[in-house]
Amino acid sequence: MDVLGDQAAVVLVTGVLALAVVTFGELWRPARNVITIVHEAGHALVAVLAGRRLSGIRLHSDTSGLTLTRGKPYGPGMVSTALAGYVAPSVLGLGFAALVEVEQTAAVLVVCGVLLLGVLVMVRNVYGFFSVVLTGAVLFGVAWWTSPPVQGAFAYLITWFLLLGGVRPVGELQGKRRRGRARDSDADQLARLTGTPGLLWVGMFFFINLGALALAALWLLG
Repeated sequence: MDVLGDQAAVVLVTGVLALAVVTFGELWRPARNVITIVHEAGHALVAVLAGRRLSGIRLHSDTSGLTLTRGKPYGPGMVSTALAGYVAPSVLGLGFAALVEVEQTAAVLVVCGVLLLGVLVMVRNVYGFFSVVLTGAVLFGVAWWTSPPVQGAFAYLITWFLLLGGVRPVGELQGKRRRGRARDSDADQLARLTGTPGLLWVGMFFFINLGALALAALWLLG
């Protein structure tokens, strides 16, 4: 019972910490770079799976990013590539929730390492390079110098952060769209590619990410 109690405490504490990071602007702004890395990695991975050629990834100091691919500027491959970015953090977080539920916390750290290495190989600007290296250094420090319980808590924190951090950018996206500052956003690209309203795609991002959060929360808190 003590072990179960300790694990429940870790789940709750890491969830609260992740919520605080996502909620408070001073914490969210630097942490959002991690969400951007995963966002762009999602674009890149799906582009490759869809048969597009990956040219590079750029990460910017305003926490925006850009994934450059080559291929037909229309069709299912382009649509799936554009769709992948905003849902990538939540989908990855859902996968991590499944892993930590079966006590495979080491696998979470390994997947994070592989993801960062893949982005590092493709990053094409100085800020992006240092952003990925810094994130990787934190991950390496936890994996190499901390005990298994600390690594486990860190895996839970990453999981909660991706799940919660996947929802907030969708709201930020729609806020920018209302102000006319996101004409080339993923949602607006999808609107042009499919002839459907951009708001429809924003709603899809939101419900996918909220659904992933709800399902993962049931696993983690249940």
